[in-house]
Amino acid sequence: MARAATTSDVFNAIAEPRRRQIIDLLGSNGDQAVNDLVGALRLPQPAVSKHLHVLRRVRLVSASRRGRHRVYRLNPKELKTVHDWVKHYERFWTHQISRIKERAEQRARESHTQPPEPPRSKSQTQEQP
Repeated sequence: MARAATTSDVFNAIAEPRRRQIIDLLGSNGDQAVNDLVGALRLPQPAVSKHLHVLRRVRLVSASRRGRHRVYRLNPKELKTVHDWVKHYERFWTHQISRIKERAEQRARESHTQPPEPPRSKSQTQEQP
């Protein structure tokens, strides 16, 4: 089956790690000019612009002019489709976390109910293989 074009949907656009970094930067630091993103990512400006173009095509970011600079802003509502899809699978890791917590609590209870072993003397530890 042919893969959808990267610019056709949010899932394909965020599949690329550098684009996720851009989303993280815009989400954490707010609006940023291209040069700020270039500095943070340590990528050539044309590469960052290409990634931003893909993110704009799927409406994850928008651009505006501030003087001579183009400033990008995250549109987080466009990530809702990803959130809704992933949320369906949350039950799998939530269940695992609950099981881990139950086991840890059980082991903690067991360790508190068992008397501690007396410390061994140096001669006892040397005699055992």
